[in-house]
Amino acid sequence: MKTAACPRARVCSYLLMILLSLCPKPGVTQVHFEAGITAGPSNFLGDLGGNIGHGMPFLKDNNLQMTRIMKGAYLGFSPHPALNFRLAVNIGRLEGADSIIRPAGGHELTRMERNLHFRSPLQEVILVAEFYPTVFRENDWDDVRGRIRPYVLAGVGVFKFNPQAQYTDTNGDKVWVDLQPLRTEGQGMPKHVDRKEYALTQLNIPYGFGIKYFVNDRLHLSFEIVSRMTFTDYIDDVSTNYIPEQDFQDFFGAGSSQAQVAHQMANLSNLSIQSNTRSGFMGWEQRGDPKENDAYYCSSLKIGVRLGDLRNQTMRRASGKMRCPVALY
Repeated sequence: MKTAACPRARVCSYLLMILLSLCPKPGVTQVHFEAGITAGPSNFLGDLGGNIGHGMPFLKDNNLQMTRIMKGAYLGFSPHPALNFRLAVNIGRLEGADSIIRPAGGHELTRMERNLHFRSPLQEVILVAEFYPTVFRENDWDDVRGRIRPYVLAGVGVFKFNPQAQYTDTNGDKVWVDLQPLRTEGQGMPKHVDRKEYALTQLNIPYGFGIKYFVNDRLHLSFEIVSRMTFTDYIDDVSTNYIPEQDFQDFFGAGSSQAQVAHQMANLSNLSIQSNTRSGFMGWEQRGDPKENDAYYCSSLKIGVRLGDLRNQTMRRASGKMRCPVALY
């Protein structure tokens, strides 16, 4: 999930430069525009939930129960058959919960007793470059009908999120509340100058792979898996340590309702069914893992349509020109 951000960004920049160098001179091949829609399951990879043992990055702690659907639309521009640029807008929801952990008597018990959960709406805009290496093994690049082309992709994007959790009032009623204004780990409090408020709009680095099938000259289908590396550990509002209850009283006002809500949302361990023997984690105990930033990924089915005049290909086939094989070898 989290690795050094700068090396990854540098690699993506180099990849983009390489892809741009593939652009042909005008007139070598036909330029294409396309538009399409996409949908598929997405999952969150962060501090909440997980599986047995220590919490680990990437797929080890993936929870299928938290799978939600991401959907969107995109526009594409292809200056070369081996290269396509795509601007996409996607919406979805990310979720995580410690309550789904299945205990096995190991380190996962601490996370289960923590008993935190969240949900967050997600909106993103991403710009990616797709590279199709097998194009260079084709004799006629513009003759696409029936072709299968695998590809890799990388790019940059911006996304917006807003973590929420359920507050239980004195009557036992539950209501969803926004977590960022509650400063659950002391973000922005004078007592915690090292913990800055996190922004709800952040950058991400999408990267992944896919495969595209051309039904005909105009219509194509794709399946891809794309992960998003982020530069924040607060998509789920969990990153570092608990803070004392008194800090909420001092910041929001002694006895205020906001201080009460903030303290409960910061520390739900005393409401855990599995953890009914303790009164809650204490201030400065570990709450999350600041060494690992949050991430999310999506497996998507795309339906795309080439735009504009495609008569060149139709006329070339009608003229009797031999069509090159479409199978990969």
